[in-house]
Amino acid sequence: MTSRISGEFDGAPTISVQGVSKWFGSIVSVADMSFEVRPGITGLLGPNGAGKTTLLRMICGLAGVSEGTVQMLGQPVRNNPDLYRRVGVMSEHESVYGFMTGREFVKFEARLKGVADPDAATEKAIGYVGLVDVQNRAMGTYSRGMRQRMRLAATIVHEPEVLLLDEPLNGTDPRQRIQFSNLLRQLASQGRTILISSHILEEVELLADTVLLIVSGKLAAAGDYHAIRAKLNERPYHVRVMADKPRELASVLVRFEAIDAVNLDPDGAIIVLSRNVGMLQLELPRLAKENGIRLLRVDPLDDSLESVFGYLVAG
Repeated sequence: MTSRISGEFDGAPTISVQGVSKWFGSIVSVADMSFEVRPGITGLLGPNGAGKTTLLRMICGLAGVSEGTVQMLGQPVRNNPDLYRRVGVMSEHESVYGFMTGREFVKFEARLKGVADPDAATEKAIGYVGLVDVQNRAMGTYSRGMRQRMRLAATIVHEPEVLLLDEPLNGTDPRQRIQFSNLLRQLASQGRTILISSHILEEVELLADTVLLIVSGKLAAAGDYHAIRAKLNERPYHVRVMADKPRELASVLVRFEAIDAVNLDPDGAIIVLSRNVGMLQLELPRLAKENGIRLLRVDPLDDSLESVFGYLVAG
């Protein structure tokens, strides 16, 4: 798995979702969603029931749209077998036979995908996920993390250009998550497009180049999470300030126009709410120096994907 992916659609989005809605009777699962996905890792983040799995099923052609269009690699995704050979899909729920060895499982997938040399492809894929030493063991004896990695081997055995992964980190321990995340980064570095659905905020924050935030079947925000947070101007930032004279600094900050509120924690930290963090960063050292106060530490408390997610879900 070392060759780079390239093709006639370089520069164009790999996946294009335009005005897509999906409803089941009177229940709207996805509502008027539009976005594009390009090479690299894109995280599809949202709470349970937000519509992530339904959206992935429409993108990979397993489910039809009620309204709108979905294209992948410039082609319609529904009833398109030739396109499916260029895509790897890993569902949330384990779909393995415990009695099959890891090698049998991966080779079976290679044959289903019409790979010219299933044995060579199987060897390569299992080597890539680092499970050569256990490939002849029954998958029922694997740990959850090992099964996930072997499932990834089966997903990439035909060297797809696009990977659609639904909650692949679910149920794995911290070490297994690191191993799996490293594998995904390597795949993305080869030019592949990876769309990964997850509710694990920290993993999406570390892995994804772009984040799609899904709330109640709608696209709440898209882009780098720092940029998303910067656009939420109606939400003040929380900044934690430690100083040698916290009460004196708090009394100075309370009069500063860029500050919405100032609170003093029992441990002596000052929690500042500001809608203009740029100005605060410039003025805080000056104000401290003018008043003979030494700053010890300044930390943004909500410059994270978790805070962005919380704001959007609450809003």
